[in-house]
Amino acid sequence: MKATFDRLAERQPSLFSAADIRVAPAQLQAMAEIVGAIETVLALPAFRAMVLAQAPEIARRPVAARGVFMGYDFHLTVDGPKLIEINTNAGGGLLNAYLLAAHGKEDEGARFIADILEMFRAEWRLERGDQPLKRIAIVDEAPAGQFLAPEFELFRDLFAANGIAAVIADPADFVRAGDQLLHAGEPVDMIYNRLTDFYLDTAVDRDIREVFAAGGVVLTPHPAAHATHADKRHLMTLSDPEKLAELGVDRTTQQILLAGVPRTVAVDPGEAEAIWAGRKRWFFKPPAGFGSRAAYRGDKLTRRVFEEILQGDYIAQEIAPPSEHEVPVNGEMQKMKADFRCFVYDGHIQLLAARLYQGQTTNFRTPGGGFAPVFAA
Repeated sequence: MKATFDRLAERQPSLFSAADIRVAPAQLQAMAEIVGAIETVLALPAFRAMVLAQAPEIARRPVAARGVFMGYDFHLTVDGPKLIEINTNAGGGLLNAYLLAAHGKEDEGARFIADILEMFRAEWRLERGDQPLKRIAIVDEAPAGQFLAPEFELFRDLFAANGIAAVIADPADFVRAGDQLLHAGEPVDMIYNRLTDFYLDTAVDRDIREVFAAGGVVLTPHPAAHATHADKRHLMTLSDPEKLAELGVDRTTQQILLAGVPRTVAVDPGEAEAIWAGRKRWFFKPPAGFGSRAAYRGDKLTRRVFEEILQGDYIAQEIAPPSEHEVPVNGEMQKMKADFRCFVYDGHIQLLAARLYQGQTTNFRTPGGGFAPVFAA
């Protein structure tokens, strides 16, 4: 594993920091409790019925698969961990298994890789029972040009080494044959979905959408997972005591959520002047955003961008400042911000990793930044 990591680091050094991050056990436990509390709410029949009724039709297709690699992203503040957002196709999980090996934790990395493989097999069993899983396609738009393309290759090699044929594909590479998708003439059983077209709306994704809707391919993560977990408007519910009470959430779970999810509200154009006056307390996000795209700190806003936000169905989340850490960079200590990603499957945290950066948001461009392993202090 160490040799594989060395090749990755040489090929794309901005992926990894040389640092490791130490976190107090109480903070680790608090993140686990917040994840558990959120999963409890998101699984409530009343909550699911509410959000799926508002979601696109493709998200209402019944599915048994749970969705691989949920990403719960936190900032660690003086008041404890604060959830920033949830993502459905969180990248970097497999990379961080190899990063553990580079920090002397090869057994832990190997266990996580085994968990990853079993996660995909579990998704398949939920949808197909005892049928053999023969071929997986790892799918993204122009995958060779994606920043995490090295991880796609690791997944392909992992699946192949365990008896599952695997390909890396652009949606345009598929040919539809009835209710099947073919890649290079071979049927695809499962798609590991790295697309950010969460509801498969674009023309190039239409064949995937239609075959998935017909039950011809297992898709993970799938549109329903995005609708129930990653729509950022859910942060409004999770941080609102009245809405939580209406859903029948118990008091203990409410307390965990209200402490761990920063207050989040809809941006109401009718309140434009009040929002502008108090903008420094808010971080503005589009409901279906990802990777910090079109997201803005209020204290950095211009009037022009604010006018666009008012027309964009945005949410505003109270700013939870990230923790800062002294890390070695070229022999010198530098201060960097960190966010913390919990990789979650079926409600359970599989791994916690940090992303180190300077600037407004995680960027994988800061020298000495990138993924860093997290250990108990």
